[in-house]
Amino acid sequence: MSTIRFANGHVVTAAGTLEGATFNLEAGRIVGIDSEAPAAEREIDLAGGWVVPGFIDVQVNGGGGVLFNDAPTVEGIDAIGRGHAPFGTTGFLPTLISDVPEAIARALDATEEAIAAGVPGCVGVHIEGPIINAARKGIHDPEKFRRLDDALIELLTRPRLGKVLLTLAPEMVSHEDIRRLAAAGVILSVGHSDADHDTVAAAFAAGMTGVTHLYNAMSPLKHREPGVVGAALDDQNVYCGIIADGFHVHDAALRIAMRAHPRDRFLLVTDAMSCVGANVDSFVLHGQTIRVENGCCLGADGTLAGSALDMAGAFRHVVDRVGVTPEEAAVMSATAPAAFLGLSHDRGALAPGLRADWVCLTHDLQPAGTWIAGAPIA
Repeated sequence: MSTIRFANGHVVTAAGTLEGATFNLEAGRIVGIDSEAPAAEREIDLAGGWVVPGFIDVQVNGGGGVLFNDAPTVEGIDAIGRGHAPFGTTGFLPTLISDVPEAIARALDATEEAIAAGVPGCVGVHIEGPIINAARKGIHDPEKFRRLDDALIELLTRPRLGKVLLTLAPEMVSHEDIRRLAAAGVILSVGHSDADHDTVAAAFAAGMTGVTHLYNAMSPLKHREPGVVGAALDDQNVYCGIIADGFHVHDAALRIAMRAHPRDRFLLVTDAMSCVGANVDSFVLHGQTIRVENGCCLGADGTLAGSALDMAGAFRHVVDRVGVTPEEAAVMSATAPAAFLGLSHDRGALAPGLRADWVCLTHDLQPAGTWIAGAPIA
């Protein structure tokens, strides 16, 4: 067993925020948290900063100079994880932007191989598209779009290591398709959809549990046509991903959503591209040059193309500009994503029995250290 003591700051545990705490660690897990313990083997002065559970990002297109679509390999996934680790990410889903079935198969296999190889932080894969609506395509390539068929369902539902998250447009599939995928353990999220409220509500009833980047690439909330946004906010059990970078969603819209929907049903996500953790001003997606300007990723026609956001930046944004407390932001960046993925038994909070994954933040919420399984990795 080893011990580490945090002092002069705030430690956000599942039992509440402590002004100092000693973690007792064994085999990469927390076996005890003591607010009154004596000196530990290692002591860290937080200087007014914070310790929060490690961030879990369910939508990571790339990082560290690597785009998952271009490198669906163990090495690619490892590079992406290392690109995000300095910003507090201790769990992530490499995300494949709409692609052909052969690429989807490679992404699924590579993720399973990465988990088996112990790539730090990789907990599954997110397949975003290609069963989406061209009317809400965003930066996705419509030439890759296709209908869901038995072969693709069989590919997606094979037993695998790690979680499989699938973003699709519910108007493009049947309720039986949704039930079949959900019954096999595929986590389903509404995204890039032009569906009306009733179609989305029926999809939730059939087994869809999430919404990908709320507000973006979906039918909006109107007073007579509530759309995807209205259906998502009205169903109090649905998990809603949000990209809190100041570009994808206006802060007022975020505040409105958070008044209408439980805070523990929001997930901070980055939708990050290869530029996160890399000093680049452009990259290529499906043959299209994407430019990175002032923290924003843009296609040639000005379409938002993922983001240059990291999880620490998302955390800081909702605290500084949306009025969320650090404790609530910790739920949105760790506890809620873990619950959405069915991983609450393993991670997502600082509590005895869970993985020793955490991030240290300075007093102004800048990242100051990331730990996975009780060991510093960034």
